[in-house]
Amino acid sequence: MTKHASLGFVFMVVFLDMLGFGLIMPVLPSLIMELGAFPVDRAAIWAGWLGAGYAALQFIFAPIIGNLSDRFGRRPVLLASIFAFGLDYLLMAFAPTLWWLVVGRMIAGITGASFSAAYAYIADITPPEKRAANFGLVGMAFGLGFIFGPALGGALGVFDPRYPFLAAAALAFLNFAIGFFVLRESLPPEKRRAFNLARANAFSSLKALGQQNTTVLWFVAALGVWQLAHLVYPIIWAYFAIAAFGWGEAEIGFSLACVGISSALVQGLGLRYLAPKLGERNSVIVGIASVLIVSLVYAFVRFDPLIYAALLFGGLQGLVQPSIAAMNSRFVDATSQGELQGATQAVGSLAAVIGPPIYTLVFAAFAGAEYRFPGMPILLAAGFALIALALFLMGLGRAEKAADIAPSGG
Repeated sequence: MTKHASLGFVFMVVFLDMLGFGLIMPVLPSLIMELGAFPVDRAAIWAGWLGAGYAALQFIFAPIIGNLSDRFGRRPVLLASIFAFGLDYLLMAFAPTLWWLVVGRMIAGITGASFSAAYAYIADITPPEKRAANFGLVGMAFGLGFIFGPALGGALGVFDPRYPFLAAAALAFLNFAIGFFVLRESLPPEKRRAFNLARANAFSSLKALGQQNTTVLWFVAALGVWQLAHLVYPIIWAYFAIAAFGWGEAEIGFSLACVGISSALVQGLGLRYLAPKLGERNSVIVGIASVLIVSLVYAFVRFDPLIYAALLFGGLQGLVQPSIAAMNSRFVDATSQGELQGATQAVGSLAAVIGPPIYTLVFAAFAGAEYRFPGMPILLAAGFALIALALFLMGLGRAEKAADIAPSGG
């Protein structure tokens, strides 16, 4: 099997996973409100704690899964996680109470840690200079999943908010079947290393990776804070759109599809044609600048055509994560790619533990009658994006000064 074919199968694995995830986004608020008999502001707080629990388990399991994939290979880790995703969606589809939903999200937190193995798979089969573009294919799969998933989820949710969960379960099992028959292993036995449980946590992994090159720590910190900034959209967007724009499930689903279109275009095409011309540093700057611009639009504008234009323009933020991740992958050896991706995902998950309660509590405080400014979490996230940029530039400056890498401005 060629490397191109293997990359295509990983793309399909991520796409079907994100299609399933996107299916449930427009209807999760309705399901929480139905099961708890909550108004939208209280449902948002519940969603925040659900998101924090999900991320806490990712923080624990992402380094374990990344290290397991360095020991046993990427294929078995990916397949086991996909199958567990399907079982989780079924559990949530038939949840009779909110606590069933809580259990479902916790299981999803464990299985969702498989993306560290997916990124490591790509690093295995891609030369360093092409990793940004191929990491971008993962982002493109995310984007395409968000084009079709939320739109389909919003349409199904009109009939019953549980239908999208059933559809997501079916997609996960289909994904497992495809992967079982066509996905080949990318990590040969001679490049595997022994599993060390003491090393299979974010702090020990980062210590070991930092001994290879300290620049890794700056870039992982930047990616963690970037994840904190980016989380505002999956956590708050549906609730924000209800409070700020008066949108329903269909409009929310369509708006998320617009995000998917812009993300797919930027990460599928922009990272192959635009990013090489900009350079990795400038790609990160352009991506974060787009976040600042669209955040102001979302927070203050109440004109739907301009909102949709901002949703499309905001896709430029898709330049950020793959560019930093590709640069970071060059600082560690081939036997540590799974560990690097696991540690990076774990730090992002730690940010995701903090982010949902912060954003939902801020939203609840500012979406009420006293302040009536539901855009406050969006502006807070823009501030986190600026911090991520500062960390990235400081780390890049240290790397260039130490001659670890050549300056990468364009």
